[in-house]
Amino acid sequence: MADGLETKIRSILAEQLGVEAEEVTTDANILDDLGADSLDVVELVMTLEEAFDIEVPDEEVEEMRTVGDVERYVIKAVGAAA
Repeated sequence: MADGLETKIRSILAEQLGVEAEEVTTDANILDDLGADSLDVVELVMTLEEAFDIEVPDEEVEEMRTVGDVERYVIKAVGAAA
């Protein structure tokens, strides 16, 4: 299940940030490596919340620095909601 979620998360990240899917790696920093700004992050979180029917508190967003951080949070949140 996690593999499918990771693929969907990475697809959303690539589309939202206008980067190639190959650039969206576990260690990629959302701001530094993928070029997101604060508005991009807000839009990305809203898209993830809608796509996975979850809520991401602001303090959790501040902790998400890499693609891996986002994946771990969403997978955990989706699992908790199930």
